[in-house]
Amino acid sequence: MRWPFLGRLWPIDVVVDPLDISHTRHMADLHAVSFSRPWTDGEFHDMLGQQTVFGFVARELTWGKSKVLGFVLARGAAGEAEILTITVAPDWQGHGLGRKLMDAVLRKAHGERIESVFLEVDETNAPAIALYRKLGFFQVGGRPDYYRDKAGRRTAALVMRRDLR
Repeated sequence: MRWPFLGRLWPIDVVVDPLDISHTRHMADLHAVSFSRPWTDGEFHDMLGQQTVFGFVARELTWGKSKVLGFVLARGAAGEAEILTITVAPDWQGHGLGRKLMDAVLRKAHGERIESVFLEVDETNAPAIALYRKLGFFQVGGRPDYYRDKAGRRTAALVMRRDLR
């Protein structure tokens, strides 16, 4: 997919591919930018080693180099899937990359005959909540004091679900 110039002199090619263990260092680096309690490359490595875990990475391809711009990680079992985490590099947020990653997960889940996909999102993350609602997710519950931001404030998680069947 060709993206706009985004302040550069040349157009940007972005690809969305399945995640594998070669991406774990980049995943950890990007996760650290986005979350107050980031996961390590070892944690990502262990998760990707599980048969039920899958995900996708968005990469920028420029001049033969590859840069991770975002990723989504999910787990499927017993007809259900859960989005474990999703993040997009700050300078790429608002450009549709999160939607592309979620679309990839939903296509894979549908192909695996998963009936419902669940996720948890910070109640203060309005852009993510708006995206999930556009994708057909609806709130089915909540978890008080689930997240803690970098200043130590606690916020609730909204539990959301999308039915695929």
